[in-house]
Amino acid sequence: MLQIPLWRRIMILAVCCAGILFSFPNGFYGTVEARNDAVTDIERLGSTPEREAAAATWPSYLPSSLVNLGLDLRGGAQLLAEVQVEDVYEERMDVYWLESREALVAIRDQVGFIERVENAPVGTLQLRISRPEGIAAAMAAVRNLAQPVVSLTGVGSTDIFVSNQGPVITVELTEEERLATDQRTVQQSVEIIRRRIDEVGTREPTIQRQGDVRILIQVPGLGSASELKDLIGTTARLTFHRVENVTGDANTPPGPGNMVVQDLYDEGQFYVVESVAVLSGDELVDAQPSFDQNGRPAVGFRFNPSGAQIFCTYSSENVGALFATVLDDRVITAPQIQEPICGGSGQITGNFSVEESTNTAVLLRAGALPAELTFLTESTISPVLGQDSIDAGRLACLIAFAAVMVFMALSYGLFGIFADIALILNVALILGILSIFGATLTLPGIAGIVLTIGMAVDANVLVFERIREELKTAKGPARAIELGYEKALSAIIDANITTGITAVILFALGSGPVKGFAVTLMAGIATSVFTAIFVTRLIIILWFERRRPRTIEV
Repeated sequence: MLQIPLWRRIMILAVCCAGILFSFPNGFYGTVEARNDAVTDIERLGSTPEREAAAATWPSYLPSSLVNLGLDLRGGAQLLAEVQVEDVYEERMDVYWLESREALVAIRDQVGFIERVENAPVGTLQLRISRPEGIAAAMAAVRNLAQPVVSLTGVGSTDIFVSNQGPVITVELTEEERLATDQRTVQQSVEIIRRRIDEVGTREPTIQRQGDVRILIQVPGLGSASELKDLIGTTARLTFHRVENVTGDANTPPGPGNMVVQDLYDEGQFYVVESVAVLSGDELVDAQPSFDQNGRPAVGFRFNPSGAQIFCTYSSENVGALFATVLDDRVITAPQIQEPICGGSGQITGNFSVEESTNTAVLLRAGALPAELTFLTESTISPVLGQDSIDAGRLACLIAFAAVMVFMALSYGLFGIFADIALILNVALILGILSIFGATLTLPGIAGIVLTIGMAVDANVLVFERIREELKTAKGPARAIELGYEKALSAIIDANITTGITAVILFALGSGPVKGFAVTLMAGIATSVFTAIFVTRLIIILWFERRRPRTIEV
């Protein structure tokens, strides 16, 4: 018999109602977006009459999720940044200085005293030994520090090249290691920028590598490029140093192995700290805004096991010493170690506001940029161009929608009208899904919706044609409809699975607009199958139960 259980009917109607409900706010985009921004500001910055009034413009009992509009639809900010990979070379040389000194100290009786030559060429390390006759042993000790290059193009190569000129040993990265380092540095920068932008709640960005050391960054919805620069223009390099001295003079000689760092909040106070950090932000596994024992905003952090062990050992051996927390070469706080800290967690205190503590936690949680970014170009894409794209996309959707509906009605009569009703629900479900998941709709995404409109009736065409075939065998209307759905099901599923696989591959391997197209295509496939197999069938059954026709014409 042609029937659907009551519980399944209720489930189908519930899904349709939910799709309509969640797509509804997109019809009032500007109002809902202003309301959402006001609610976010209230949570982060506190309540004001203006924010409360803006938050009250949309009923709280209605959904407020929106489809995010991409850069090509609503405008936004764009930056082209260049990664200063030379910064990483310098850091690598600092590490090799420590390792080389340790290796040479072990053979001090042969090499004598060791010192680092100041003003060495950028990206190189120069060491001077006091006993020239020990240069061969020194060269061998430093060469033993070389490691294989970790890259496909550097197989068989080592990471450093060691040479000498008299008693001066020069260490520099090999060409293979420089290429591998550049690759890792730029890729790491791309991922960190993506985490920073996504975590503060902005619209889905487009972040693409261009050339060897450049990154294109596009974020929809921002009013100026300066907002984007404020968000990602900070290195957020967190390190922890032993404090040797506190001074009010920026020109205080730091002494060997030390550096002078300015206080973040008191520009007249400076700290002489050890150049080599005790710990770095690389050991951080989490950072969250919090409050100290006096109720002032702070940032709580937690180390990984190795960082916790280092922190515990250092704090146990240096009770009473000042311990500076340095963020981007500025001292945030320099408390005195009162007792060993072995729990693996701590707290950064200072003159934070709630917003500053939140943003600092976000930057630390996202990780430090491995090298400085230089912004080569910056631009703002006008939302007027975006509105033109929206209007063109809307017109394309309406034309496709009308053409498909007319074709179905002319080809299949009343059953075609049933398919048209399901098509309207299909579009509502797509918008509802995109809104729930906060997906970004780009111009290619609109093309995906237009494509889905054309594909959405494919399943109905298969079913209706199959019903026609069954009617020719003199079966009754109910049995013909039932067999039509049964025998067309495998073809419907096969066709949509193959399209779904293509959409998944586009999403996994594509970026930016390609991903936008893939997202809408995947959502359209899911809703098309649902509306064709369940919604259209339910409409036909409800009509059939009411009319009880002896014959039907498809």
